Parts: sequence; structure tokens; C-alpha cells
Amino acid sequence: MDNRDEIIRTQLDVISTLINNNIRNLGNDLWGDELSGDKPAETAKPEAKQPRTDAQPQAAQQQSAEQAEEELPPPEKIEDLKAELTELIGLDSIKKEVNNLINMVTIHKLRQENGLKTVDMSLHMVFTGNPGTGKTMIARIMARIYRSLGVLSKGHLVEVDRSGLVAGYVGQTATKTSAVIEKALGGVLFIDEAYALNGKSENDFGQEAIDTLLKAMEDHREDLVVIVAGYDGLMEKFIHSNPGLESRFNRYLHFDDYTLDEMAAILDLNVKKGQYKFTEDGREAAKQYISDANTSSISFGNARGVRNIFERLLVQQANRLAQSADLSKDDLMTLTAEDVQAARDSDEKMIAAEKAQQALIQSAEDTIAELTALSKNIPVKLETPVAEEEE
Repeated sequence: MDNRDEIIRTQLDVISTLINNNIRNLGNDLWGDELSGDKPAETAKPEAKQPRTDAQPQAAQQQSAEQAEEELPPPEKIEDLKAELTELIGLDSIKKEVNNLINMVTIHKLRQENGLKTVDMSLHMVFTGNPGTGKTMIARIMARIYRSLGVLSKGHLVEVDRSGLVAGYVGQTATKTSAVIEKALGGVLFIDEAYALNGKSENDFGQEAIDTLLKAMEDHREDLVVIVAGYDGLMEKFIHSNPGLESRFNRYLHFDDYTLDEMAAILDLNVKKGQYKFTEDGREAAKQYISDANTSSISFGNARGVRNIFERLLVQQANRLAQSADLSKDDLMTLTAEDVQAARDSDEKMIAAEKAQQALIQSAEDTIAELTALSKNIPVKLETPVAEEEE
């Protein structure tokens, strides 16, 4: 036998051994060690049985993760939440209504604990007012207050609008709305511009979202609070358009626009939190900036408009400081009247550009309208095709 035959024989022996080991291990996995002739070494058992035990630690890890997710911090003290509410700028009527609600819920629960009769109390609310008046902020605080009082189990806030609830095809809206409700259980579901759900077209599925929401408010009335928000008149029409909405939403909170002094105080608060400071003339210039920019509470956006102005001031401060090589800590913190003026100049340029664009669009639309009207007055001359001469 030559070397070539010897190598082939050796390879066949190795292959045979591997096959026998694999068959024996397979038998051990299927029927246990006692049914196979030769028991594998003890060190081989974990490797052979590994596929059967992989799922167990994964399930344990998933269960552990779910338990960790369910663990919540303890409820906050109601006194601390009241203090936080009191420190908010403006919102005097809202603070009064929230404190009234806290007292009502507290006494309601005490009567229940003492076996006394209680009147059904709806905790769902309607927030009305212009943009930037603090509706979302108060909704978030209400969720924490309800948890502190033992009304809600989690006290979180889920914020959506029409696009988060309504789908474009039949049957999808109920599923989409139910998923949002499931996420909000134990907390507050805050629906901004809720009046948009009340669509009028035949192919609108907003009513399906409303029906799903009303059912969930009944099924989960012990651990779900719904707050709907929007403009005054539109929200009233929305609530009164459906008897189910009227019966569940009977608590209205109106959010007034911020005054000029309140908006200036909001700007001061943003400046302080951001570790900035105004020069004396810078603050006066900023207050005047707010007054001039707030030509409409809706377009300016109250506190939202103030935050936008604050961000513009930071941009202009950065542009100014970028020209200097040596900057102190005080330089990095200071906002000046120069920064305010630069922000105002930038606004004026942007407004001028927008007006020019609108004028261009309007001119194009007018031209199209004139050409359309002209084309209607031009008689159309139809040419009669000449018959081909017969050969």
C-alpha cells in the first residue's frame, strides 16, 4: 500500500469516528444517556444539551426586564406638587381650579375609606386656550397629582393629536387608537387639537377614533384620565357634537393668554435656567422685543413665542462672541442689547423675505387667473379637414 492509500484510509477512519459521535450525541439529546451504548464524557453533556436550555435564560431575562419596567418610583408628596404649581408664572385661575380638584378628590377618597356614599366624579377635562398657554405643562402636572392621590397607577403623560389616532383606511383607526390608549393606561392621555377628530367628510375616520376612545374611557375609568385641548369655540362645538363626549367631559379649564410682564418673567426664567444673564439695557430691549413681536397671541404663541425669542438671542450672542479670541466666563453668560437688536434685524429680514415670496406667489396666481379668464373669451375656430381628392 502506497502513501496515498494510507492517507485515504486515515481520513475515512476519522470521518467514521465523527459520524458515530454525532449519532451517539443525537441519541443522547433525543432519548437520554441511558439508551445509548457508550455514554459520553461528563464534560460533553452541557455542549450536547445546550440547544434545549437556550430558551430558559432568555425567558428569564425577558421576565426580569418586564419586572424592571413595571417598577416605578414612589408617588410624589402632594405638598411638593402644590408648591411646584404655585411657583408657575401666571395661570392664576388654573391654579385655583387645580387646587379645588385636589381637595375634591382627597375628600372623595376619604369618604370611600369611611364607607360613606360618594357622588360619581369625572376626572376627564377639557383645556381651552391659545397656543403656548401652558396646557401640556398642566396636563403633565395633573398626571403626577392624580398618581399622588392614588387615582392613577403610573402618572405619566401620553400626548397625541389627530395624526396619532386616525388612520387612512377602514378598520385601522380603531387599532391605532387602541394602541395609544394601551400606552396611556395608568396615566393621562392628552389629545391636542382634539376638535380635528370631528371630521365631516364621508371618508373621515375621526368618529371611529372617538368611539374607540369613549369605550376605553368606560372600560378603564379606574386607571385612565383623558384631557382634550384646543381653541375655545372649536372645543365647545367638538364636545357638544357627541352625547358621549358631553357625558364624560364636564370639567373645563380655560387658559388665558400671558400678559407682557408674565412673558418677560418667562424669558427671565429661561435665561436663569440656561446660566445666562441680561445687561440692564439688554433686558429692557428684550421686553420691548416681546411686546412688538406679540401682535397676535395665536401666531406669536405666548410662552412658545418667548422661547423662540430666547433661542434667537443665543444665536446672535454666539455670532457676536465668535468674533473675539479671548472670552471670559462673564462674556459667555451675558446677553446684551446688541444681541436683541441683531435678533430683531434678523426677524425683519425673514419677514421681508416671506412677504416677497407671498407677493410672488400671489402675482403668479393672479396671472394664471387672468389667462384663464382671457382664454374663455377667445372664440375657438375649428378647422374642417380638407377631404382628400379622389384619384
